[in-house]
Amino acid sequence: MVSQPLQKDTVTAFLVIGGIGVVLLFVSLVAGDLLEGIFGGLGGDLLSGAALSAFVGAFGFAAALAYDVFDSTGVAIGVGVVAGVAIGALASWFTLKLNKGGDEANVRTADLTGRVATVLTDIPADGYGEITMVASGHRTKLNAKSAAPLEAGTKVTITAVLSATAVMVAYHYPDPPDPALR
Repeated sequence: MVSQPLQKDTVTAFLVIGGIGVVLLFVSLVAGDLLEGIFGGLGGDLLSGAALSAFVGAFGFAAALAYDVFDSTGVAIGVGVVAGVAIGALASWFTLKLNKGGDEANVRTADLTGRVATVLTDIPADGYGEITMVASGHRTKLNAKSAAPLEAGTKVTITAVLSATAVMVAYHYPDPPDPALR
């Protein structure tokens, strides 16, 4: 049986290691680019500050718990490593998913040709009005020009891109209800 002071010192050491993991997590959140720069050469995208801090924190806390239950440093270290690798891998996976997010949130005017929109402010025959539409989950408002005047509320189809903020539109003819007429 391990003496009481040694047992407390071992548990305390594991808890300190877990605490260091929490501090590293806080530092990676506040100064993430600095940590990513330091550890980027070691493992690329797989070894992020969040993954490293998750490993250290999970290792320390799981080892402290295992030592308290099993009263064995070897078992505590084994449990800590397994927990650290699992939680670190999970944090790495989440970090990769967040960093590799697509650009579907970016609305590019050039990609709007053929999309249906609604006239927001009247479009005169010789000038611009405004249209609105939902693109990539975002309400988008653009200046619009048309060959014929269009009133607010009219459904239109974007036929061309004139600039980053202006498009050419035409009246939107809905599909006929009868498939034979399509």
